[in-house]
Amino acid sequence: MSPWIDRILKEFPADLARLWIAADPDDVLLDEQVLSGLRERGFELMPFEDSVAFRAEYEDRYRCAWDRGKAAPAKALVLHLRGTHIGDLPWDYLRQARRVSLSLANLFPKLSYPVVRQIGAEHHEALFAAQAKHASQALGESATKEFILTHIFRISPHLISRPEDLWRELLRLHYRDSGLPLVLAEHVAHVLGDHAAFKDLPISELFASKGTLLRVVQDAWYRYLSRRGLTGKRTGELMPADFFAKADVPFEHPDMRVIIDSMFLDGLLHPLAVQGSSVSVPEWAKVGIVHDPLAQRKLVAEGIKGILQSLPTLESSYRDWANLSRRLGEVLARFHALDTVRAEGLKAAIAELQATTDERLRQWVTRHYADLPSLPVAKGPVMVHHVPRFLAMRRGAGEVRIALLVFDGLAVDQWVQIRESLARRAPRLGFEESACFAWLPTLTSVSRQALFSGLKPREFADTIESTSPEPTQWSRFWQDQGLRANEVMYRKGIKRTDQLAELGAAISVPSISAAGMVVDTVDEIVHGAVLGKRGIASQIESWCESGFVDQLFSLLLDKGFHVYLTADHGNVEAVGQGRPNQGVAPELRGERVRTYRSEALVVESAAANPNTYRLDVAGLPVNFMTLFAGGRAAFMQQGEPAVVHGGISVEELLVPFVKIIYVS
Repeated sequence: MSPWIDRILKEFPADLARLWIAADPDDVLLDEQVLSGLRERGFELMPFEDSVAFRAEYEDRYRCAWDRGKAAPAKALVLHLRGTHIGDLPWDYLRQARRVSLSLANLFPKLSYPVVRQIGAEHHEALFAAQAKHASQALGESATKEFILTHIFRISPHLISRPEDLWRELLRLHYRDSGLPLVLAEHVAHVLGDHAAFKDLPISELFASKGTLLRVVQDAWYRYLSRRGLTGKRTGELMPADFFAKADVPFEHPDMRVIIDSMFLDGLLHPLAVQGSSVSVPEWAKVGIVHDPLAQRKLVAEGIKGILQSLPTLESSYRDWANLSRRLGEVLARFHALDTVRAEGLKAAIAELQATTDERLRQWVTRHYADLPSLPVAKGPVMVHHVPRFLAMRRGAGEVRIALLVFDGLAVDQWVQIRESLARRAPRLGFEESACFAWLPTLTSVSRQALFSGLKPREFADTIESTSPEPTQWSRFWQDQGLRANEVMYRKGIKRTDQLAELGAAISVPSISAAGMVVDTVDEIVHGAVLGKRGIASQIESWCESGFVDQLFSLLLDKGFHVYLTADHGNVEAVGQGRPNQGVAPELRGERVRTYRSEALVVESAAANPNTYRLDVAGLPVNFMTLFAGGRAAFMQQGEPAVVHGGISVEELLVPFVKIIYVS
C-alpha cells in the first residue's frame, strides 16, 4: 500500500477494539482504497447519519452477535462521524468505543487547509507524496495553490502565454477527466488575467467545467471546418454564447491533433456530418467529419480498439468505470446506428469488447462494490441511492425546485442516442453528463426503490420485491430534509405527449419543490423487443421524433426546475441457458439473476447450473441471496435471445446521471 493509505490505516490497529468512533470532518476515510484496506483488516465502516437507523443496524447485526459470543459480519465496526463533536454521541457508544480523529489539516500540515479541503479525494494520495518530497516548509494559501497546480495537475499558469499553451492544457486536463477545482481554476484565471489573447474567454469556467470546454471546442471545430468549405448537420450539442465566436482553437498545432483525435474517437466531441468532397480537409482532421457510412464504421472500429487498450484494472477507481461506461455507450450507440451490412462486419469485435469489459467489471465488483455505498456524494452520486442526498445538497446550494426523471431501464448507449436526437431537435438543451452505479441485482424493485428512497436495500427489506412504496419513500426522504408533504410530488407511467398538459398543471403549483417522475417508455420497449438492441434503437428514435422528451425537459425547465435524469438499471442482449426450478425473480423479465431466501436453495441451484456465480452483495438483506447468470446468458428457454437486465455488466450496472440545462 501507499504511504498515504498506510498513514490512515495505522490509526486502526487490529484487535484493539470491536467498536470504533472516527471523527472525520473531511471524509478522509470515505476513499475507495482506504475502505478496501479497512475491510481487509476486518473493519466495516458505517456512516452515522441517522441515529435511529444506525442503532437498529448496530444492535441487530453487531451488538447482539457480540453479546452472544458469536461472529458479527465484521470483526470490528467503525462509526463514521462527519464532524468533530464526538461528545454528542450516545453515552453507551462513547463508553464502549475506541476513538480516532482524522482531518486534512493534520495530514497536510505544510499546506493551506482551506485550499486542500477543496481538492478532490482522488488527489490526496499524490498530494501526500508531493508534500513529503517537495514541501520543505509551511506554505500559505497562494503558494499552496501553485504547489498543487505544479505537482498534481502539472500546470504552471505563469508559463501559459500563447493560445496553443492554453488549449493544450485545457484539452489535456479534461480528456483525463481532471478538471480543476474551482479554487485553482480561479487562481489560474487571475494569473492569466493580464494576457490580451485570453481576455474575452471565461478562463476559470473552462478549467473547471468539462461540459463548457467541450461545447466551446465543439463550436470552434464547426467553424474550423466551415472555413475550409465544409458545412453540414451538427451531430453534437450546441451552446450559443457570446464568447464562442472569440474562441479560436488552434487545431492544426501538433499538440492539439493527438488529443482532438482521441476525443472524437471516445465520443467526447461529435463529428460534423457532411456531404460532398473532403479533399480540403487535412488527413488528421477527417476523424472529425462523417461524410459516408464507411467513415462512421471506422469511428466504431477505432473506438473499440481504443477502449480495449485502456480498460480499467482491478485497482482502478469507480471513476474509471464511470468513464468507461460512457465511452462504451458512445461506441455502442454509433454501432447500432450503422446499416445492417456494415454492422455485421463489426459484430464479432463488439461481442469481444462486451465480453472483455464485463468480465473485467465482474472481477472489480467482487473486490470493490462493497465500498461504493459509503463514498461521499458532494461531487455527484456514486450509486443510485445517493441521488436523493445529492439533490438535497443541490437544494441547499440554491436549486430550490428539483425534478428527478428516472428513465426506467435506460442504458448509457440509449441515453447517447436520445442526446443526439435532442441535439438535432432542440439545440437549446445542454447536458452535464456523468454516470453512477445501480444496485445489484439490477432489478427494478431493488434499484429503483433505492433510487427514490435514498436507502440501501437492506433498509427496505420488507418491500424489496415491490415498487409500490416508492411514492411514500420519496416523500419521506424529502420530509426528513424539511419539506412538507404538499411540497413533494411523485408520478409514474409518464410516456406520451398527451400526458404533458396534466403534468404541467401539476408542477405549476408553486409549493412543489421536489418532483420525482418515472418515464416507462424505454423499459416497455426493452421488454417487448424482438430484434435486439438495434431494434430498440430504432424504436427509441421514433419515440424521440414524437417530441415527448424535449417537450418534457422544456416543460420542467420553463417551470423553474433544475432537472436531473438517471435510470434504475440498464439492459443487455442475452441468450437463454435454461430456467432453474428454484428461486423467486422479483419481476418477469429480470432474467439475469435469481434470488433466494434459503442458503440451501441457492447452493443447490448453483450446483445444478454451471454457468452461474454467486456474489454476496453488501447492502442486501441477509436473507436475499443472489445467483447471477454467467457471461451474456439468461435464465430463459435454451437458445432464446432477449434484451434483459438483472446481472453484472457495464450496460446493466452503470447508468447515466445527467443534468439537463438551457444553454442560451
